[in-house]
Amino acid sequence: MTFEDFNFEPELLEGLLSMGFKQPTPIQEQAIPIILANRDIIACAQTGTGKTAAYLLPLISKIIKSKSETVNTLVIVPTRELAIQIDEAIQGFTYFAPVSALAIFGGNDGASYERERKALVHGANIIIATPGRLISHLNMGYVKFDKIEHLVLDEADRMLDMGFNEDISKIITHLPKQRQSLLFSATMPHKIRELAKKILNNPEQINIALSKPAEGVTQSAYVVFNTQKMELLKGILQEKRSDSVLIFSSTKDKVKEMERELHRAGINVAAIHSDLEQDRRNEVIREYKGRKINVLVATDILSRGIDIDSIGLVINYDVPRDAEDYIHRVGRTARAESTGEAITFINPEDQYKFKKIEDLIGNEIKKSPIPEKLGAGPEYNPQKNAQFGFKKPHSGNKGSSSKPRHSFKKAGNK
Repeated sequence: MTFEDFNFEPELLEGLLSMGFKQPTPIQEQAIPIILANRDIIACAQTGTGKTAAYLLPLISKIIKSKSETVNTLVIVPTRELAIQIDEAIQGFTYFAPVSALAIFGGNDGASYERERKALVHGANIIIATPGRLISHLNMGYVKFDKIEHLVLDEADRMLDMGFNEDISKIITHLPKQRQSLLFSATMPHKIRELAKKILNNPEQINIALSKPAEGVTQSAYVVFNTQKMELLKGILQEKRSDSVLIFSSTKDKVKEMERELHRAGINVAAIHSDLEQDRRNEVIREYKGRKINVLVATDILSRGIDIDSIGLVINYDVPRDAEDYIHRVGRTARAESTGEAITFINPEDQYKFKKIEDLIGNEIKKSPIPEKLGAGPEYNPQKNAQFGFKKPHSGNKGSSSKPRHSFKKAGNK
């Protein structure tokens, strides 16, 4: 099957060909015909499956055909990074088409707010918005969404996790009841089903790709104490010498500290977190994509919603809170049938959480022995540590070879 089989408008097809799009992914094959037929959708699809194009392409084709000159489509997303990514995708798809779009998100200056106001008042065809920023515009009274034909909730589970349920409900009260609504979520917990009942009309259901990492990802883990993590991290970075490493930590304070420590170690590193101004965030992402920065440290703000391909190594400095988040973190590598590596550091408190990850993906992840120079690590016993706390260091890693896998010779990082 090719994109020509969908009978898209010629201007859209020209844009797709210029971008090298040839064959649709499974989510695109299933979703596009349903969207073109004006049906509602509830779709479960993880990062890297092509879900953004799955809803953008048919909606853009419909906008071109209708020659709409008003706000026709509203896409609600959890983060500014995802809003920017979607806006950039639209710019590429519509290069030869008369379709306008604008991303609306917080953290910008007054000039950006005024530009957003004009787009909302005068009618950019597609608005991509974070809930809080859009609410602030709606409260001013000048936003008219009475002509909207399509509503998209992308990363719906993440939005609910971030507490946007009431904001989403408020936004929907400003939309026409007669509209096409599309809900995309990486996971499908009960609260997403409840939301779908409120906003969707007899939806088609799509479930793509069980929550498992791509086959090209080599997964491993180290069982460590928190005090051993930084030295282990430095050793891995110095040995691997990958030109594209993405490190996830649980809090922005840890991210900041990690950036300082790695910088002192001579590693070419930058960090991205919620305290950064948007211009600096954009600059960091550009430098990372252009390989001017080899190591990027981030909170989960990047696990979904940032389109960075060809990442060679993902390191979970902390075990993610939810098992599904592991999939999204690891999903940043081995994209588009490439290969990659994912390493996770497991402290005693996180062992039970990591066991839930292994249960989710249906595989036990290899536990590599830590280097001897770091001392003994904790015992790996998820059930015991979950119920009774964790043990002090002992003579060796349970179930692991006594020989260290890495020698960690001193070396600079690319």
